[in-house]
Amino acid sequence: MSKFFKLWLSWLLLAFVLPAYGQSASAKVRVLEVQGAISPASADFIITGIEEAEAAGAHLLVIELDTPGGLDSSMRAIIQRMLAAELPVVVYVSPGGARAASAGTFILYASHIAAMTPASNIGAASPVAVGGGMPGRKPLREPNSEERREIEARSAQDTMEAKALNDAEAYIRSLAELRSRDPDFAEAAVREARSISASEALKAGVVEVIAPTLNNLLSQLDGREVTLNHGQTITLDTQTAEIERVAPDWRHSLLAFLANPQMAVILLMLGIYGLFFEMMSPGAALPGVAGIICLLLGLYGLNMLPVNWAGVGLLCLGLLLMIGEVFLPSFGALGVGGLLAFVLGGLFMTSPDVPSYYELSIPFLVSVGLASAVIIIGAGTIAIRSRRAKSVSGVQTLVGEKGRVVGLEGNLIYAEIRGENWRVISNSSLKIGDEVVVTDVQELKLRVKPTDKANGTPPPLVSA
Repeated sequence: MSKFFKLWLSWLLLAFVLPAYGQSASAKVRVLEVQGAISPASADFIITGIEEAEAAGAHLLVIELDTPGGLDSSMRAIIQRMLAAELPVVVYVSPGGARAASAGTFILYASHIAAMTPASNIGAASPVAVGGGMPGRKPLREPNSEERREIEARSAQDTMEAKALNDAEAYIRSLAELRSRDPDFAEAAVREARSISASEALKAGVVEVIAPTLNNLLSQLDGREVTLNHGQTITLDTQTAEIERVAPDWRHSLLAFLANPQMAVILLMLGIYGLFFEMMSPGAALPGVAGIICLLLGLYGLNMLPVNWAGVGLLCLGLLLMIGEVFLPSFGALGVGGLLAFVLGGLFMTSPDVPSYYELSIPFLVSVGLASAVIIIGAGTIAIRSRRAKSVSGVQTLVGEKGRVVGLEGNLIYAEIRGENWRVISNSSLKIGDEVVVTDVQELKLRVKPTDKANGTPPPLVSA
């Protein structure tokens, strides 16, 4: 019986251990979904995804990419981490109709394996600050001093554009040589902003695989050998791999929300609005707390972007000038100056080397500036008028009310006002029955004076 029991127990353990072993031994493929502009948020998402895939022992990392481009700093951070990855990284331009433009082209060239879906495209990787210019012609006459300064300034700008162009061209060529991909298209994508379709990219040797779906991609990659940067060669086993999709969590979504100059400016304005309303209504607490939170979030968002802080300072100065219009009789000078400073600050805030979708447009700045002026000046004016208006509650509402003297007790005088007896003081002589009007409130006593209807011979002066 004991031998039979041991045999039965061994078979039972094997029944549980073997399936678990087979399940843990299956290859795992992590898939990162990256859509939209390449920003600090997407860079953090990809870098974190690579690190987590390495820690989890994933066999392969696939980045499903659909981007119009993005910031150069974020792109280079992503590429540096991809080049140092300890597992193969596949950049898959997906879904159908997706693109890997501008910064996306560089990221695709840096991957171990480049793949695209049909009806997708890649290219247009020229630095956004570089603009095409006509070659200079020999002037017909000798330029004067002002024209010479303009020519020198244009020459300096052309030199900066050439430096940016040459740097981007050398960078993508180095990536093409590292991954044995076509360098000619890489240079054309940077220098001529050239774009090609998926089929053209496959023929030109820009990508290795065209796959309509992720499962088809993994099927084509099965058995392919990939050499990592440290020289290790890995044979991919992806036919029956377990797929784990990773989408941006709330943290990366919040970073993407904040890493937008328009949203950062709006949060900055909301923060100043909150502090302004707290200043106008001390003790409300909620506007001040919400304003500080919005102000800090806006500054954090701007800190993630390549902004010119002088422009941010001008923008804040514009808002402060609009607030000053409420308190100072400048006849609109502060308000107009504040609006002008706000628009100029928004224009100067973004660097010239950022993509157009990260710039603050003039219509956006003007509309937001006008809305700010209306909100701040309108709300401030209403608040100041309410402070100067006659009180409708409390003892101050007794000023101007009429009453009648009802009692004299030594130096104390009492008058009935609004059906209540009040202690009153007066610089005039009063007697019982005199009609008085309240002129001021002093602590719990009312200062009064006789009305024209007061009659009778006044007794000796009675005062408090």
